[in-house]
Amino acid sequence: MFGLPLGTLIAIVFAALFIFNWIKVLSEYERGVVFRFGKLLRKPKGPGLVFVFAPIDRMVRVSTRLVTFDVPPQDVITKDNVSVKVNAVILFRVVDPVRSVIEVENFVHATSQIAQTTLRAVLGDAELDELLSHRDELNRKVQEILDDATDPWGIKVTTVEVKDVDLPGEMARAMAKQAEAERERRAKIIHAQGEDEAASQLASAAKKVGAHPLGAQLRYLQTLTEIASEKNSTIIFPLPMDIVKPFLEMAEARKERAVAPTASD
Repeated sequence: MFGLPLGTLIAIVFAALFIFNWIKVLSEYERGVVFRFGKLLRKPKGPGLVFVFAPIDRMVRVSTRLVTFDVPPQDVITKDNVSVKVNAVILFRVVDPVRSVIEVENFVHATSQIAQTTLRAVLGDAELDELLSHRDELNRKVQEILDDATDPWGIKVTTVEVKDVDLPGEMARAMAKQAEAERERRAKIIHAQGEDEAASQLASAAKKVGAHPLGAQLRYLQTLTEIASEKNSTIIFPLPMDIVKPFLEMAEARKERAVAPTASD
């Protein structure tokens, strides 16, 4: 073929295979950490078309995309001795491909393990109320600890979020009773405040009506009019004191006149 000896053709084929094997393509989110004769080339390669001269070179691909890791449910005993089960999600990325390869064997596994221990340590140092109501502060604290621990590996922890907090059944019932009692307390306070305001308004109205003797009578007649709108109502009409008062005064005067002669005798 092509007038070349067979040995030359075989050599050309093997050379072509070697050259094609040297050509590597790295995606935009990939970097290649290259070891030449076992020694690290400090500058990672990529993205795009790169050459890896095998067998003297060996390349490790590292993805710089954001990694989402679900922390398995962890049994945590809070500071106030409440046993809860907590799980979280952690987002991190590789910012230094070289350190992520030479400083740790498997940075994903290492980050997951230290995340579990850190989550138990931080949440175990908090009380249950703090765990339920101040979750953002605990998330930030866990993130700072993880970021400091993984920084030598070239890892940047961007987000830590506690997803679920599973409470024991008896604790959930106790908290429900506590919340119900709190609502009842607030309802009683609001009812008492309403009664106090109503009493103040009634006292003010009584003073205004008392200043005008006919005001009470007019208010009474207005109330009778409202009651009479219901045809099935029975109205008891008491006698106004203004009508009865003259007769009471006359009876009192007669009593005094009757007592006066007896006293003179």
